[in-house]
Amino acid sequence: MMKKIILLTFTAFFILSCNTVKVVTDYDTAIDFNQYKTFAFYKTGIDKADISSLDKKRILRAIEAELLAQGFVKSENPDMLVSIFTKSRRNVNVSQNNNFGWGWGFGWGWNPWMWNGMNNNINVNEYTEGTLFIDFIDKNRKELVWQGIGTGALRIQNIEKKEERIKLFVKEIISRFPPGKEKK
Repeated sequence: MMKKIILLTFTAFFILSCNTVKVVTDYDTAIDFNQYKTFAFYKTGIDKADISSLDKKRILRAIEAELLAQGFVKSENPDMLVSIFTKSRRNVNVSQNNNFGWGWGFGWGWNPWMWNGMNNNINVNEYTEGTLFIDFIDKNRKELVWQGIGTGALRIQNIEKKEERIKLFVKEIISRFPPGKEKK
């Protein structure tokens, strides 16, 4: 019984941790981000992203929705350009759970399913970790002024879940723009 509780707790913790997106940002501290009111997508940079054109469209739609919600305007003559880049890697988690002499739910004692008083459980979990970079480029200077990087597990069973995950990544990253917004 205790073993099942521990296993369920570990599984719940892992599932919840997979839903989170870790975000870091970097930016030019000399820039006044209040000057940026309009945006457009930087096709040259986006074309280099190594993902399917369908996923690019999903990411760009999510970025556009988040920026519009913040009051930015999409424009043919923008203040800033938006570009993306992606990376992914396979991760494997291996955990071992040793139980010594736990038996019949009464505490320490004999358990017929154990050999030499020890029960070994090895759990292997494989998943893909994805990283999405969102870059904001000052159009006039042609310089990167802000970058948000989101990293998290990608466990996609269907298209709806994939779109939901992409929206979560983008929302978590864009919520950090402009710098200092959370201080207001």
